[in-house]
Amino acid sequence: MSIDKDKIKHTAKLARISLDENKIESLSKDLSNIFNFIEKLSKTNTGKVNPLTSILDQSLRTREDEVTDGGIRDKILENSPNKNEEFFIVPKVIE
Repeated sequence: MSIDKDKIKHTAKLARISLDENKIESLSKDLSNIFNFIEKLSKTNTGKVNPLTSILDQSLRTREDEVTDGGIRDKILENSPNKNEEFFIVPKVIE
């Protein structure tokens, strides 16, 4: 697939970005190369390839979901200029 300068300019206009005229030519070549590579990938026969979740031949381990406070509440509250026991005090925003 070939991406010409007009397509680049049109896409840039739709995306509301500005491009230098001297960069349009190199961008056109780069995008054409990318789309050519994608076309090669789409022609590759992957019918006998199983999908992977990892490169390791292991199943994913599961763990129980546990809700914790992280054990560092006091350290976090030390960073607050205003605090009340275990809560941040912030200025009123809405009246």
